[in-house]
Amino acid sequence: MPHKPDHEDLRKRIQYLEQENSRLRQAHHKQSEKILEEREESLRMVAENFPRGILAIYDTDFRYTFVSGMGLKDISLSADLLIGKKPGDIFPAEFSKKLEEHLEEALNGEQETFEISLGDQIFSETVCPLYKNGKISSILGVITNITESRQAEQQLRQAQKMEAVGTLAGGIAHDFNNMLGVILGHSDLALKKMEPAAGPLFDHLQQIRNAASRSADITRQLLAFSRKQTIAPKILDLNLSMKSMLNILIRLIGENIKLVWRPASGLWRVKMDPSQIDQILANLCVNARDAIGGVGTLVIETGMVTLEQEYCRHHPGFIPGDFVLLTVSDDGCGMDKATLGNIFDPFFTTKDVGRGTGLGLATVYGIVKQNQGFINVYSEPGQGTTFRIYLPRQMSLSEEPAPKMSSRSMPKGHETILLVEDEPMILEMTRKMLEFQGYTVLPANHPTEALRLASGYAGKIHLLLTDVVLPEMNGRALAEQLKKHHLDLRLLFMSGYTSNTITHQGILDEGAHFIQKPFAFSDLALKLRNILE
Repeated sequence: MPHKPDHEDLRKRIQYLEQENSRLRQAHHKQSEKILEEREESLRMVAENFPRGILAIYDTDFRYTFVSGMGLKDISLSADLLIGKKPGDIFPAEFSKKLEEHLEEALNGEQETFEISLGDQIFSETVCPLYKNGKISSILGVITNITESRQAEQQLRQAQKMEAVGTLAGGIAHDFNNMLGVILGHSDLALKKMEPAAGPLFDHLQQIRNAASRSADITRQLLAFSRKQTIAPKILDLNLSMKSMLNILIRLIGENIKLVWRPASGLWRVKMDPSQIDQILANLCVNARDAIGGVGTLVIETGMVTLEQEYCRHHPGFIPGDFVLLTVSDDGCGMDKATLGNIFDPFFTTKDVGRGTGLGLATVYGIVKQNQGFINVYSEPGQGTTFRIYLPRQMSLSEEPAPKMSSRSMPKGHETILLVEDEPMILEMTRKMLEFQGYTVLPANHPTEALRLASGYAGKIHLLLTDVVLPEMNGRALAEQLKKHHLDLRLLFMSGYTSNTITHQGILDEGAHFIQKPFAFSDLALKLRNILE
């Protein structure tokens, strides 16, 4: 017969099973606690290291119960200062009011994502309800610093705006140049056929010509603003070039700032486009004006310096050689080292939104580099700033501009010129100018017409005077076609268009002859004789 356990044996077995069950429950509890601790540690690490953001938990009264994340340093606050406080206890009224409006929506069961600004920082925050036992017990806030991305977007929009404005400015300047070229040309022709003693009519024409010439200067400034002006380097005296700019600079910086001009005597020559000097000065003076912000002094100086190899080895960025030195100094607010490290970066600006593009000093840097020079900047907060621009000395003076000839002694010609221009008024005006000087002119308003005229002309064609941008074929391509049959054909390109277009089409190569539209009668006459002779 099977053994029947007595009551004592049964009690012991039950006791054993209860102990085993208790042990298993304890082991499971410890394991659960360990898992929970690991999860809490992971969550804590995530919260504390939340990149460029903050994790926050609010109670139903909108008090902070938990705050953590790397983004706390962006608002210069610690979690301890926030715990137990409401947003209105810590932050400005405008910020806290907007935040609490969205927290109220979260209490109603909604998930909200919104942007909110605090000082110069921009944050994106998502708030959502947290439930316990089917009821909302708290609110989770995920806050991300989006300042850099918003600034990048703003810079992109600003760059696109500047590009659009530049394109518009370049196009307007091109069209204005064409019309001004017609006005200048016909005025010159009329004046050449009249004596000064002709009376009021001569004076009226002279005033028309002067106004057109000033308008041409304005279009050149428009092209300079768009940074698409045609570059025409010349050997020049920096003192003379800058002296003519001083009155403009005085108006630019305002009457509260004193402008001091200190030119060095016997200054070496440099080779660069005069309009680029204007750009450098305008950008540096505007920066100085904004840095001064009221009453102050701006000093512009020129000088000469020779840098030895040994000196440059101990001064990174310096280049050995002879340099003309342009110095622009102000007594404004100055810059710290962090700002100095970024001032030439495109789109970097310390100015308020809408007051600076961040392209001014980048443009200066590009111009100086383009002319094989370099820049040194010294500045300290509260002490002002000094920009020193080093431009290579130009040894040869052979390219110095010849003195202007009087209108009655402009050199005549007898050669044949093939003139190509797709704007009818400019074609007609330039033809009359050339014929007035004694040239035989073959006018064409299209490259195909020019090729037809050249192939059917029995005599010699001495020079091609062509616009750069033409329908179907650009000026250089036309020149290459013509030179196949006219081997010694001389070339003179003209344009009022942007340098971007010209450069991309390969027109302004080294040594190519070019005249900027609109051009004066005397400038064209002298240019032609220099090329033909």
